[in-house]
Amino acid sequence: LKDLNKHIKPFILRRIKKEVLQELPDKIEQKIIVEMTKEQKKLYLAYIKALKDDLEIEIKDKGFNRSHIKILAALTRLRQICCHPELFVEDYTGGSGKLESFEEIIQDAIEGGHRILVFSQFRTMLDIIKERFDGKGIQHMYLNGSTPMERRGEMVKDFNNGEGDVFLISLKAGGTGLNLTGADMVIHFDPWWNPAVEDQATDRAYRIGQENTVQVMRLITKGTIEEKIFKLQEKKREMIDMVIKEGETLISKLSEEEMLSLFDV
Repeated sequence: LKDLNKHIKPFILRRIKKEVLQELPDKIEQKIIVEMTKEQKKLYLAYIKALKDDLEIEIKDKGFNRSHIKILAALTRLRQICCHPELFVEDYTGGSGKLESFEEIIQDAIEGGHRILVFSQFRTMLDIIKERFDGKGIQHMYLNGSTPMERRGEMVKDFNNGEGDVFLISLKAGGTGLNLTGADMVIHFDPWWNPAVEDQATDRAYRIGQENTVQVMRLITKGTIEEKIFKLQEKKREMIDMVIKEGETLISKLSEEEMLSLFDV
């Protein structure tokens, strides 16, 4: 990578957003570590052991390359447990440590006069949050893949004009193309494999027209797949900084050993 950077350096003058757009305010990024509830942790540990045992058999029978779909499905299950086991476990009543911490952050932020964008890859997680907001009377908007295009424009305009305290947004549906400078705080409820996708979502608020310092919070569940994803993100950011290329999602480049290590406790 260093050799590659040496060869392309004479031809590329790279500038980060802050350097190009001098009028932009500061951006403060934080990693917030959250704990699982006792029941949630018990479920997570049971699932990760069962999934790893199952995948080792699958890979032995079909080979690593033909097992990718099942591996990714297993990783998704673990990520869902970190958010809230209700995403796929029926009759679960053990709560979610991340949701509890998130609600405290939201309450403090609103009381402090902040307006917040919340991104999640899981629409069902946003549904749960919306239901909690409805019950607590928190004024919010919600955009996902089923929101009509004309309605999206109306919601963006209303939010930037001061309507609502929180904007819930599906990462895939609203991570690009929206101007939401009415917010000065961004919360990534769950980490995504490619950090560039999260950065694009953050830029819904951190862009020309923003007059306030923007706080960016990433919620990471302690001792789980989410910490491993965050480390992969940091590794990818280092690669991007060295060779100036976004590239593919890093998980697609993992070896069999690296992939299975994601299931280690």
